[in-house]
Amino acid sequence: MEPVPTVVNKLKDFAKLSQDFAHGLLRWHQNSNRRSPIEILKRLQREAFSDIMKLRDRQEKVERLLTFYKTSKGSPFQEASTHVKGKVDVLGALVIMNDVDEQKYDAIQRSGIRTGIDARLTFETGIRESDTLVAEFIASEKGQGDILGGPLSLAKILYAAHVSDWFSAVAIPMGAQCRDVGVPTVSPQERGLTHYSEFGPPLLDQHNGSAIGIMVRKSNVVASLAQFVSGLGMQVNSAGVARSLSTFGQVVWQLSGNTRLSCLGVHRESRPPGQNVSLGALALPVSPFRSNRFSDTSVEEDSPTNTRKHNLDGSIAVMLNTELDESTRIGAWIETKNSNHRCFQWAVTMRDTPEDEEFGWGLTVGGMAQGPKTLEHFQVETFLNLKFGKRFKLQPALLYVKDGATQFPALMLRSNWSL
Repeated sequence: MEPVPTVVNKLKDFAKLSQDFAHGLLRWHQNSNRRSPIEILKRLQREAFSDIMKLRDRQEKVERLLTFYKTSKGSPFQEASTHVKGKVDVLGALVIMNDVDEQKYDAIQRSGIRTGIDARLTFETGIRESDTLVAEFIASEKGQGDILGGPLSLAKILYAAHVSDWFSAVAIPMGAQCRDVGVPTVSPQERGLTHYSEFGPPLLDQHNGSAIGIMVRKSNVVASLAQFVSGLGMQVNSAGVARSLSTFGQVVWQLSGNTRLSCLGVHRESRPPGQNVSLGALALPVSPFRSNRFSDTSVEEDSPTNTRKHNLDGSIAVMLNTELDESTRIGAWIETKNSNHRCFQWAVTMRDTPEDEEFGWGLTVGGMAQGPKTLEHFQVETFLNLKFGKRFKLQPALLYVKDGATQFPALMLRSNWSL
């Protein structure tokens, strides 16, 4: 029989081993629970929630900062967006005649064929809520310069301010035309192949330098009034500077939902080049103490031997436009000069050029008359409109002209690419 101390020691060792075994089982159970998928997902969820809350706090701080800058006063260009439009328009003509003398050359000029390359790049920026700033650059223009064009140059600057629903104003420091300050009656994209096939008289396309104008709307009537000044940017030469002041006015009546009647005119007062001296760009001498609208810059002009006078000129026109449907339009206009009311130009145009179809056509009949019974110039123009995609179109056209004793047909081809 073993002694009592030995038995007690064995019992203590057994108890210690049992305790160590129990602790080991407990730690293994805890470690297995930590490595289970459910516990891992719970831990990842807690970490993701913490990250999301931090990102939300940062987003709120950024939104508060943006709100502060939007509500604070600053430049009107802070939220401006600029739209860029480009256009390359090429028109060629094959005039069928034996030879070209001075009389036939004048007949071609009076037909209004605008051959050449017209390349333009327009930047349009919205300012504040409803104002617009437009800058137009040209590389070449039909009828001017080399056919291959030249370097890109600034041709027009226009600022239009829409003050309210019934009142708006426009300022054009350079490159102003009557069309820019007039009431728009058709889309500016619908340009004709000649002066006669335009939806408007030739006076709308005259270049008049700088301009400022206003437009007022009331019910079914829209009226515009503008003042032009030309010759401000010209340099002094041997002949002096040709300068003129022009006043343009237009009233448009909405006869029905799709029919508009327009009465428009321009009055021009100019001086011969020898009577003006350039004071620099955008500088015009005006004398408030004389009835003369232009200040005299030379003592010789007041002498009895110098009897130069101002040249008064201008035009008045009536225009009628109607829309038969979404794509078919009919336009007619008649224009006469203030210097000779018996001589007038006229044209009637019909077009069917749908925007969402690849085929369209147009027909124009126009001419020039000296009195009600004398037709000095007459021409008929027809064209087809072929679209290739949304940015390129081709317009083959046929023109017949009878000018006095001269008559000839002409084949024209126009291509237009826009971006």
